[in-house]
Parts: sequence; C-alpha cells; structure tokens
Amino acid sequence: MTETQVTPAGIEFVRTPDDRFAGLDDFPYEPKYADVDGLRVAYVDEGPADGPPVLLLHGEPTWGYLYRRMIPFLVDAGLRCVAPDLVGFGRSDKPTERSAYTYAAHVAWMKGFLDAIEFPPATLFAQDWGGLIGLRVATEDTHRFERIAIGNTGLPVGESIGPGFDFWLQMSQETDFTAAGALMAQAVQARDLTPAEQAAYSAPFPETIHTAGAIEFPCLVPITPEHGGVQENLASWRVLESWTKPFLTLWCPGDRVLGHLDQEFIDRVPGAAGQPHRTFEPGGHFLQDDRGEDVAAALVAWLA
Repeated sequence: MTETQVTPAGIEFVRTPDDRFAGLDDFPYEPKYADVDGLRVAYVDEGPADGPPVLLLHGEPTWGYLYRRMIPFLVDAGLRCVAPDLVGFGRSDKPTERSAYTYAAHVAWMKGFLDAIEFPPATLFAQDWGGLIGLRVATEDTHRFERIAIGNTGLPVGESIGPGFDFWLQMSQETDFTAAGALMAQAVQARDLTPAEQAAYSAPFPETIHTAGAIEFPCLVPITPEHGGVQENLASWRVLESWTKPFLTLWCPGDRVLGHLDQEFIDRVPGAAGQPHRTFEPGGHFLQDDRGEDVAAALVAWLA
C-alpha cells in the first residue's frame, strides 16, 4: 500500500518510487531535488553551470522526460537546461487531494522552486500548463526572464479557448492516467512512441492515488468567469502588452487543442515583433516529442 506523507501545512502527498524511473530510454539524467513548502520538487540540471540558463516547463500529463529530444541539442550549444517536474507530476511529490491543486498554488510553487535553486535570470521555454504557469511567473516577477519562447500554450481569461479544449476537458475526467503513456501515444502525431517511451510517461503514476493533479489540471484552466486565475491572467496580459524583451512562438498548428493560439501572442506582445516565429508540420500538441530536434534547433538559432 502506498505510504502517504503530510507537509507542515497539512497537505497529504505521495511520492512515486524511484524504481519506476529506472532505465529510461534517452533520459539518462540524474534528478536533483528542491524543497518547496515541504514538497520535494524534482528537476534535471544539464549543461555547463555557467552557460546561458534555460528553464524548460512541461504541461499535463507529462514531466521533464518530454524534453529528452531537446536537451542534448541545447546542451551541445552550451546552454544550461533546467527542467523541473511540476508538483503532482514526474518525480515530484504528488498531493493526493484534488483541492490541493490550484492555479495560484502552482504559480507560487514555481516561484518557490526558482528561489530554492537560486536560478538566475534566464530564457523561458514553456508549453501547455508550463505556459499558463510560466507566463504568470514571468509577468509577476519580470526580473526572472530575459527572453520568453512558448509553444502550444495559452493564457485564458474566462472565455472558451475552443472546442478542442472542451473535448479534452470532458475526456480528461474519464481518463485513467496510470496509463498516461497510451494517451501520449495517441496525442503525438509525427512519430510513433515506442513501448519504452509509453512506459516512461506512465511511470509517475503507479496507482490512482498519484493522479489527482493530472485529473484536476484540465478543470483549472480559466475558461469561465468563475474560474480562479481570471483576474491574474488579465493582469498578466497587461504586462505582456508592454513586454519588449524578445518573445518567440514555436508552434504546431496541427494541435487540435491549442494550435490556433500563437497569432494572439504575436499580435499582442511587442517583443514578438520581428522575431523568427516558426510553425512545424506535421505535429501536434506535444511539439517537444513530435518535433523536438527542430524546436531545439530553432531555440539555439534564436539564442545565438
């Protein structure tokens, strides 16, 4: 039976056994850990310690493993890559109650993580929930990032973001995330995931008790006025509309959920003007897995 633990603030959580992550294909990186409010947050930190830092943020239901096709190219270019696992995902601790997962909590946990590892001003690359969280962190603490690149994400403000997300929201509440690998195999469009890759995506969730975050995340996307985060996201958009630091979109328009949202960022963020925005086809929502090498090459060229 899975052992539960409790943070000083009273949040009950579980920790995925380390042996679930043994022998991962193409992900030989040793995890490091930071304590954030009594929760263990796992991350990989690869590349030269004095290299230009890049923060790589994943979304749902993935973890840092999603970046396995990008990290080698970024490291070869001399960049320091830090890829944390969000609370509730990957090797990080997983609160067992859905009520522990809020948009505000994830923003606070990410800020706490960056403070805990003393992460210097960096480039952000974020996708899916990594964007919803990362853009909030960037616009609330504008000193943290010198450049921002995003892929297949959004920053909703209380309105629908399209029928693709509406379908996913309903589907997510009926999904068995202990088989997250099978879900990823359906979502990745440009290649076929191997059985080993599917197993790696399922690894964080050995039992249903580990999946509260994966189930709750879709319900937190602020697509109605009643959702938490609407006012905060409106404030973030106001900051983005005066953001003059470089801002890049790298997108797969074939994503049936968020493939249509890149142009809004290009149109509204001043720092996006004149940047080498890219789209990749074929490819879907998880562009790091569909087109990881191409996305990494675009990032390296941009940062150079």
